[in-house]
This record gives sequence, structure tokens and C-alpha cells, in this order.
Amino acid sequence: MPELPEVETVVRTLRTLVLNKKIERVSVLLPRIIRRPADVEQFKSILVGQTIHAVERRAKFIKFILDQDVLISHLRMEGRYGVYQSSEEIEKHTHVIFHFTDGTELRYRDVRQFGTMDVIPLGKEQEVEPLKKLGPEPLDEAFTPTLLSSMLQRKTTKIKPLLLNQEFMVGLGNIYVDEALFRANIHPERVANTLTNQQIEILHTSIVQTLQEAIDAGGSSIKSYVNGQGEMGMFQQVLKVYGKKGELCPSCSTEIVKIVVGGRGTHFCPSCQK
Repeated sequence: MPELPEVETVVRTLRTLVLNKKIERVSVLLPRIIRRPADVEQFKSILVGQTIHAVERRAKFIKFILDQDVLISHLRMEGRYGVYQSSEEIEKHTHVIFHFTDGTELRYRDVRQFGTMDVIPLGKEQEVEPLKKLGPEPLDEAFTPTLLSSMLQRKTTKIKPLLLNQEFMVGLGNIYVDEALFRANIHPERVANTLTNQQIEILHTSIVQTLQEAIDAGGSSIKSYVNGQGEMGMFQQVLKVYGKKGELCPSCSTEIVKIVVGGRGTHFCPSCQK
């Protein structure tokens, strides 16, 4: 599933492709992609005539800011967007098409068909699902070591599943949690509220740096992720532990191991992360 860096990369690419385009009509070829409003015809009619003024990210969601509404999209496992000329052939697994007045189209393609779209009145999007219960953004200025410390104080769960919980903190998926914990020398099964202040400061830095470096590299194309222009991310070239089972730790040459923590495959160095 695309994580924060991948979604941020898609958002930045889409800004160069769809800003100020006006929606002439909408084609929905797979109705179950649409969650709100439940009536697909209403979904289409709401969007017709509106212009895309901004493209933003909240957690792993893409927000298209329109005249009166916000279109909220989640890519799930393999969803992807692309902009095409209306004359270009429609690829298989294309489920939603936004036809613009300039003759171009924003097409949503999803082989696994797990993606979702919601249209919510502008200004109300934080009050309802799917954005209502999301935790803080790790790349916001408000996310400080002090805030992270206060968030961890009463958490008696293991640190790995806690960081994956989008109500605790948004945007961190399996890849980047493993990488951040390795950088911070913290075992993935460490109980969250047992971390020292020094460890919390290091963890904070590790989370921010890992995500920022991944964004700068265009994300990680571990499976099928590409950005809005079909380009792969390159952060997978510099991963330290994720997917490295049996390889040597880049810090101490101990063999990287893989265990299951909170139902997720987890990679770490048993020497560096005791």
C-alpha cells in the first residue's frame, strides 16, 4: 500500500497536471469505488462544473479541493492516477474518469479495486469519516519531540503497531516504521511508554528524516507504485532493513532477521535494536 511519501509524491505530481482544470463530466465504470454520496449519479452531478483549485494530502488520502466540495481519494493497494488526452485509449482497470473542459482527462486505475472516493462539502471534511479520527502529521511543525513524548506516555502497547496506527500518527506504514526504528536503534517490540526522553528525541528525528528522504527520492516502488506521471520511486535503493532478511546489517554486520509484530512482517537488527 502506498505510504505517506508515495502519496505525497503523487499529490505533488498531480498539482502540476490538474490545477485549475474544470470538470465537464464524470464517468464511473466501477460504482463500488464511490463511497460518499452512495448514489453514483449524485456523485457525478456534484462534481460537474467544479474546478480543481488545489491538491493536498492528509495522511494517506489525496484531497482535491474544488469550488464547493472536497474529493477525498485513497489509493489503497494499487490505485493510481494519470492525465490523458480524451482521444487516448482507456487502459484496462480504469474505473473513474474526470473529463475536463480542455479535452484532457484524469483517470483513476486500480487493478485490485480497493480504492475509495468520497465527496464532502468544503470545510466539513475534517468532521466526518474518513478524516475525522486521524492522528497528527509527522511532517508538520507541530509534531515535536515534546508532543511525541506526551503521546507515548500512557501507551503500553509495542512501539511498532502503535506507529502503524493511523489514529495515533498518520502516514507511517510498514516500510517506514521498520526503517525509522532501525535508525533509532529501537526494538519493534519495545513497549512504547518505556522509551527514555533521549530515545524519543532520536525516534522523532528518525521518523522525520526517513519520511523526508523518501519523499525526496519519490517514494519506494516496492511493488507497483508509480507517481502521477508513471515514474517509479527510488527510496527502495537505500533501505537499511526492510526486505533485507538474511542480509548483513549496514551498521554492525549482524544478520537482519524478520519476525511478525502486530500481524505485520517486521525487519530489524537484533544487535543494534536490542
